[in-house]
Amino acid sequence: MNVVAITVPPLRERKEDLSPLIDHFLRHFSNQNEKEIEGVLPEAKDLLLKYDYPGNVRELENIIERAVVIARGSLISTRDLPFYAEPLTSDREDKILLGTLKDSVEALERKMIMEAMEKTRNHQTKAAELLGISERMLRYKLKKYALK
Repeated sequence: MNVVAITVPPLRERKEDLSPLIDHFLRHFSNQNEKEIEGVLPEAKDLLLKYDYPGNVRELENIIERAVVIARGSLISTRDLPFYAEPLTSDREDKILLGTLKDSVEALERKMIMEAMEKTRNHQTKAAELLGISERMLRYKLKKYALK
């Protein structure tokens, strides 16, 4: 069976594949969840196209499934995406605590990273030290939360 090796580049290197995959997963999960999702708002589509998908197609699939399940309208918005980066206010912080543990942890992490970057005037080495993480991890999280 292992006669021919096929190398498929990661999704982040195949941005042209994103739109058809998003449309496919939207149709699939809309049908599966019996919801009438017509599409994705332009701002949300922009976020989806900019994200790097470290988990490749499976991560995109999970993101779209989650968005379809939690969408309140017929269009997927930025609020339906797990990496939506809305600035935190004290009201939003209180509301985030009512969500899932993962959402709360990510919101806190995003807030701490933004504060560290602000305190260090966007100096990644100093911000990483302040947060107690490696520079590599900080760069990953900056990209994950679209904070660059």
